[in-house]
Amino acid sequence: MTTINQAEIQKFSKLADEWWDANGKFKPLHAFNPIRIKYIIDKCNEHFKLNKKDKTPLSSIKVLDIGCGGGLVCEPLSRLGAEVTGIDASNKNIEVAKIHAKKNGLKIRYLNTSPEKKKITEKFDVILNLEVIEHVDNVDLFLKSSSDLLKKNGIMFIATINRTFESYLKAIIGAEYLLRWLPIGTHAWDKFLKPKEIEERLTKLNMIRTNLDGLRYNILSNDWALSKNCSVNFIIVAKQN
Repeated sequence: MTTINQAEIQKFSKLADEWWDANGKFKPLHAFNPIRIKYIIDKCNEHFKLNKKDKTPLSSIKVLDIGCGGGLVCEPLSRLGAEVTGIDASNKNIEVAKIHAKKNGLKIRYLNTSPEKKKITEKFDVILNLEVIEHVDNVDLFLKSSSDLLKKNGIMFIATINRTFESYLKAIIGAEYLLRWLPIGTHAWDKFLKPKEIEERLTKLNMIRTNLDGLRYNILSNDWALSKNCSVNFIIVAKQN
């Protein structure tokens, strides 16, 4: 069995060369990245009791970024000291990520694979599933395969888009058709998941949610902020029960 949706992989592979163009097709992710990185660091600090004053606070942390794309999250976490592995089902994405990391002198392990293929045998302190779960087939297998790679005291981040009328208006009609932030067809609304649907799956995997936070875009200030409103973008943090 596989979680890979070939149509989704081909879609993002075609855009691979633009991963590091802050004004290109991935401009929304570049704008989104600072709040995501800060959130990950803050939750890691809380969970692992890290030294916030350290210039490399993640130096004791092994991170697995699933669906890493061109490495937009892998690189800043690596700079903060984490031992980072990034995996992606698109080989083109992986090659772009490898080249960019090498140019910047970063030691990041990149692999062209997906969690259910069992190419990775070690376990990780932190697993990231950021804006990827809405693009996979067989969500149950995807989450099970991801959780199998988590250490007992580890935490998993799942960031995605809620399946609501508001998300249809903003994430698809607004972002793809009106503002053209994303190529038309980037998202399929029926593949979006509600927080409760993810939590129910996590419970079956003997995991519990520790945090649920929304992310809201302010079009006037052109930035993202945490919010209690999870009707569009949200992040779940979970640990083993």
